[in-house]
Amino acid sequence: MCPKSLLLALLCLPSLCLAKIIEHAGDLNTQSFDFVVIGGGAAGNVIANRLTENADVSVLLLEAGGFDEDDLLVNVPGFFFNTMGSRLDWNYTAQIGQNNRTGPLTRGFVLGGSTAINGMVYTRGTSEDWDRYADLTGDSGWSWDSVQPYIRKNERFTPPADNHNTSGQFDPAVHGFNGINSVTLFGFLHHLDELIIETSQIPETEFPFNLDQNSGHQLGIGWSQSTIFNGTRSSSAASYLAPPFRQRPNLHILLHAYVTRILPATTNQSHSFSGVEFTQDAGETLQVVTATKEVILSAGTIASPQILLNSGIGDSESLSELGISPLLHLPSVGQNLTEQALLAYIWVVNSTDPRDFAGPNATALTAEYLEQWKETRTGPLVNGGLTTNCFLRLPDNASIFESFEDPSAGPNTARIEVVFSSSDIGMFTVPTPDNFIGASPNLLTPASRGFLTLNTSNLLDHPLINLNLLSSEFDMFAMREGVRSVRRLMEAPPFQGFILQSTINATTDEELDEYIRENVVAGLHPVGTASMSPKGADWGVVDPDLKLKGAEGIRVVDASVLPLVPAAHTQAPVYIVAERAADLIKAAWYL
Repeated sequence: MCPKSLLLALLCLPSLCLAKIIEHAGDLNTQSFDFVVIGGGAAGNVIANRLTENADVSVLLLEAGGFDEDDLLVNVPGFFFNTMGSRLDWNYTAQIGQNNRTGPLTRGFVLGGSTAINGMVYTRGTSEDWDRYADLTGDSGWSWDSVQPYIRKNERFTPPADNHNTSGQFDPAVHGFNGINSVTLFGFLHHLDELIIETSQIPETEFPFNLDQNSGHQLGIGWSQSTIFNGTRSSSAASYLAPPFRQRPNLHILLHAYVTRILPATTNQSHSFSGVEFTQDAGETLQVVTATKEVILSAGTIASPQILLNSGIGDSESLSELGISPLLHLPSVGQNLTEQALLAYIWVVNSTDPRDFAGPNATALTAEYLEQWKETRTGPLVNGGLTTNCFLRLPDNASIFESFEDPSAGPNTARIEVVFSSSDIGMFTVPTPDNFIGASPNLLTPASRGFLTLNTSNLLDHPLINLNLLSSEFDMFAMREGVRSVRRLMEAPPFQGFILQSTINATTDEELDEYIRENVVAGLHPVGTASMSPKGADWGVVDPDLKLKGAEGIRVVDASVLPLVPAAHTQAPVYIVAERAADLIKAAWYL
């Protein structure tokens, strides 16, 4: 059997021995490891996997959440929306933006991190996004051409759950087929998605068909790709920590380990760190493990800066005011928080087919479809958040560009994404008894910036998160035009007779602005709080090799290092960053 076939077979096996996944620190046979990885999400699991490819390297992976391999809430793709606010969510509350509104900022509190609870959408961003990272950091290794090998190392494109013919639905030339994490197309087709694709075929349409939005050029309508394998979510835990990998004797995975601080080394070296402090009992006791080579901080855009700040790494004056002894002055920690803004836009539809819409019978239908999923891994529940996608730009002559610079990475990069939902499992909660679908604008390239800081010196308190959405006039303009773009799309001939009415009645700029401010939510793709910057720069948190500026022994690898949000859902970019980071770490230690 070839290596690819063997890996495929192993990934298909039922639950195997959780050899090195443990729940109690007392079961560790040592407190010293070559590398300690903080956070078992997309990035942390990649790092743990890749470093332990060398049998002589020991790695401890610390995850604050738990892990149930058979958890339906995680495994059933169609249940992703039910994970929000659940036991699998950190349940952060964030300041949304205007009018003192607050709202949830969902992040995964489970092995797999947010890849275990997200919508599974696989979008890499554009070639312009990655080339801009290279320009901004002064490191050509972050360019689109340079990260192609890491895309292939991550991606294993697989057949959809229903095994339909995928010809004309993606471009095989731009995908990898021998990586670790499964990427696939839809396994169940909704009528809405047929209409969307039909709209893209209209001559001279504003929304043309794009064969593959992961080719580096994303504009237009295309079939969405998702991290799903055989009708089941393919999280970083299910892929990078699949049984063949987690049974490596040099990989140790400790669950329920809430990391509080990174501690200085005992040597006399200035700003050298090697210890990791954590608790498993809500702070009643604190334990310490040591990394002899590096601590890899992969706790995510919220928790990574929080851990740095609790460790005395951040703005010294602010830390002192909280009673935290400053160890390293890095004022950019927690700053530059960048989040996309999403506006749920609901449309009442003329259909009696329960596969076409979300509606009042969601609970009963979910039970029926769950049985189908359990028996055959088919039906509506095999899809993730998106089946089709639409990426679009504002007109280049839009009046806003007379006073604002374009925040997108270039002419082939979208400013707005239309998020479609045709689901009978209650994706939206709206005050209507009607049957409805969603076609919602998501601002991919916001100009607004927020911040994250500590509330108190209590190591277990959630940080203060201010997303500051729509604080830029550009963002308000773009969202307003996004609503109008969605309306034009829904007025296309294929939707005639299917769409009955819009649930947003606002029409003037003033009315739309008021509605948007009162209803916008977080797009759940935050980045930037431990931003990369050129080596030697007086801003940013990490160098282009992801080492913490001015320090030894700490590297940050997760979405927090992205200085600008890509025009994408962020899980694929984080996988790419982590795969390259693993090679940078190996090269640094001659592994």
